[in-house]
Amino acid sequence: MDVGTIWMDGEFVDWEDAQVHVLTHGLHYGTGVFEGVRSYDTDNGAAIFRWEDHLDRLYQSAKPYGMEIPFNREELTEATLELIEREDLPSCYIRPIAFYGYDMLGLNPGDAPVKVAIAVWPWGAYLGEEALEEGVDVAISSWRKFASSQIPTNAKTTGPYVNSVLASLEAEENGYTEAILLNKEGQVAEGPGENLFLVRDGEIHTPGLAESNLDGITRQTVIDLAEERGYTVHADATISRGELYTADELFFSGTAAEVTPIRSVDDTEIGLGTKGPVTDEIQQAFFDVVESGEREEWFTYV
Repeated sequence: MDVGTIWMDGEFVDWEDAQVHVLTHGLHYGTGVFEGVRSYDTDNGAAIFRWEDHLDRLYQSAKPYGMEIPFNREELTEATLELIEREDLPSCYIRPIAFYGYDMLGLNPGDAPVKVAIAVWPWGAYLGEEALEEGVDVAISSWRKFASSQIPTNAKTTGPYVNSVLASLEAEENGYTEAILLNKEGQVAEGPGENLFLVRDGEIHTPGLAESNLDGITRQTVIDLAEERGYTVHADATISRGELYTADELFFSGTAAEVTPIRSVDDTEIGLGTKGPVTDEIQQAFFDVVESGEREEWFTYV
């Protein structure tokens, strides 16, 4: 992946020159926060989807770690818009990241500087273009999702994503596209990088946020779109592993995954093993919005 330019600590630098010291605190201890955002080539031009919400979460994620991001919202927004224009990528994935840099290697970052970078690159459907129509085969991971009493789950922090890496590796090694993690009580948490939705008897259920799950921005988008279409959404549901196998429909949501159907769990076919009608309606509503740009409050135009 060699796109061209990365914004780093207030400057645009060549892709290959965006480097950090090998003793960077964030490299050794995972002390960084980040976002995953998409820009879409809408009918009204290139636009970043729910950028302000992602910025909110970036700054909130930094707080538990005592991290002061040395750039304000306007500076990060201006840098991102210019970066997209420089790379001529109206449709792209955007990765802002802030992390403790090189100073010392005690666990407490102390006076380590906070480094900030933003990169953009082309990225299609995270789980594969065919997955959006055909769905994906997933497996319950043997790894449990960490609890909010262990690591803040309302912060999008780099280090804890090793939990997701382990789950994804395990799923791939066993022939599945993706994993589902359970929480420490054995109830359904989420995917490695996605929130999960279950459809039963025409109603939509998704695990709550208090225990283990990230407050996904695409998750909230799905809830809003579903409720606008008259669906009852249980946004604080407790879902058992067994309920997955007997669900009418299951689907993932996330910035990278967008709205992706799940066709089987542990080789058990979900519903008819195809994208279900509720999933299809929500997915279509989502893509109608991001392709048209009609919800102006959700877009920051390039």
